[in-house]
Amino acid sequence: MSVALFDLDGTILDCNSGRLWLTAEWRAGRLSSRDAVWGAWWLGRYALGLGAGLDRVFEVAVQQLAGSEEAELDARTRVWFEREVKPRVRRGALRALAAHRAAGDRLVLATTSSLYAARAAAEAFGLDEIVCTRFEVVDGRFTGRISEPALGDAKASRVFEWAERQGVSLAQCTFYTDSATDLRLLAAVGRPVAVEPDRVLRREASRRGWPVVSW
Repeated sequence: MSVALFDLDGTILDCNSGRLWLTAEWRAGRLSSRDAVWGAWWLGRYALGLGAGLDRVFEVAVQQLAGSEEAELDARTRVWFEREVKPRVRRGALRALAAHRAAGDRLVLATTSSLYAARAAAEAFGLDEIVCTRFEVVDGRFTGRISEPALGDAKASRVFEWAERQGVSLAQCTFYTDSATDLRLLAAVGRPVAVEPDRVLRREASRRGWPVVSW
């Protein structure tokens, strides 16, 4: 069975869901204006293909969750995703998902997003499995640490681990993404596809002869 891997932000979605989350948390009073601006600045760099430093944003955000209940964040994320994120799906992404599904391919979401956002996305758009960032949880509460990072090269590592566990050959995988932070994973799969790519990825895709698509 072939596998189709899909990035989420900027690929399936026409936006960065992290920015939407920051805005929602700021509106709800759970995030200061300073922290919201700081996070947005780093996400802006990420949108340009400059992922260095964003891991620190994740670390700080997860530290602030220490002691809170996983179930509460999961429920809050589902409501937010349904209201604010789900409508931002790209029509081209839905067509690509449908085509791979019709071909009998295994659909895997490979995203930097948290498990909670990733799970909501997989359910909304009909993906079979998830590779994502996971937070450490003990007795139903967050410890404030990231147990499985999935940003940039770390995302590639998580996918490699998943493929080994599942007995999947990366040569049989297609991977769709918009971001140059995913270059390591793009270079490892049999069919890399750049979707609405950032400037760095567009240049690299042209150099390597990778398909570039508009969704």
